[in-house]
Amino acid sequence: MLKRVVVTGMAGLSPIGNCWNDVSRHLKAKQTGIKYVEHWDKYKGLNTRLAGPVEFEKPAHYSRKQTRSMGRVALLSTYVTELALLDADLLMHSSLRSGETGIAFGSCAGSLEAVAEFGNMLINHSVDGLNATSYIRMMSHTAPVNIGLFFGINGRVYTTSSACTSASQGIGFAYEAIKHGYQKIMVAGGADELSACQAAVFDTLFATSLQNDNPQSTPRPFDIDRDGLVIGEGAGALILEEWDHAKNRGAKIYAEIVGFGTNSDGLHVTQPDSLSMQVPMQLALKDANLTADQIAYISAHGTATEHGDIAESHATHSVFGNKTPISSLKSYTGHTLGACGALEAWTAISMMNEGWFHPNLNLVNPDPRCAALDYIVGNTRQINCEYVMSNNFAFGGINTSLIFKRTM
Repeated sequence: MLKRVVVTGMAGLSPIGNCWNDVSRHLKAKQTGIKYVEHWDKYKGLNTRLAGPVEFEKPAHYSRKQTRSMGRVALLSTYVTELALLDADLLMHSSLRSGETGIAFGSCAGSLEAVAEFGNMLINHSVDGLNATSYIRMMSHTAPVNIGLFFGINGRVYTTSSACTSASQGIGFAYEAIKHGYQKIMVAGGADELSACQAAVFDTLFATSLQNDNPQSTPRPFDIDRDGLVIGEGAGALILEEWDHAKNRGAKIYAEIVGFGTNSDGLHVTQPDSLSMQVPMQLALKDANLTADQIAYISAHGTATEHGDIAESHATHSVFGNKTPISSLKSYTGHTLGACGALEAWTAISMMNEGWFHPNLNLVNPDPRCAALDYIVGNTRQINCEYVMSNNFAFGGINTSLIFKRTM
């Protein structure tokens, strides 16, 4: 018998705030977290200087012993998990160490400072700087492993390091683990730390915004005057729980996950395919046993790249037509990479429960090559709804779609 899956805890660390009150205040005030990064001036040939940093320092109650295996991405992941577990009233719960709780969490990569330690070995033929934690901080599964060690979680672990779908795949796989009875509780989400290396990845593809003198004007998803994406950092965590388990302990329930779809293009590493991007939306609707007209809001991936915006908009139009309101959180935070799926799910659920949705920031002149969708512009829009969808599309042609149902 399939189990119902609910969200009982949520938390985020983002360029526009580290709690929902701060995030919602920025969204309603139409304020971004995009800044000029002065210390990137030292990188010759790097064109963009824009990013969305998070205000974060290692918590005072984290000891050196507890954190010696953590780079910044693992620290972000662990702390956002602590906040989400506190929100779910599960931080000291016996379920964490009973085998009933698992982890599905990802990032694009481990901490790049640790990668540099191995780079020094390859370039300078010296192991100076390497130590017993270098690999642990560098490895692609540093986030879920450190989360498990810190909280003593000993259920199954999924490492969802799939670029921009790391967090949304984590949420989806966690949902499936509970739905099929393998776990009672799952920590799900993703994170990434800010690095000039990540900006350089998109710089080499001529995909970064160069509005260095006017950070608040960019990124501009779906706008004809867009000039590329902006890199951000962050972390997001959702605590998923089997319905009966949550109800029996009197847990607060934010939403129910009712649909998940994921697929791959199988066509190109960096060029999105509109036909393939339709598939996870259709799979999520089928999983939820819903029709497209029952979805009242779509959280877009919306990176503000030419190919991405055009392909995503036409994929969305093919499934939903032009009547479903849509907006992109990345217009406020930049592209938080491995964190974006969790931050966008957290935001979509919170807005659904409060009955309002943020506009697309900097969307003034919709690109005529994009499909004619109901882009939310100007001010927030009041919508009383039951279902929302959150979509993400990653390098490698990995696509995800999640559907959340209001329960409050």
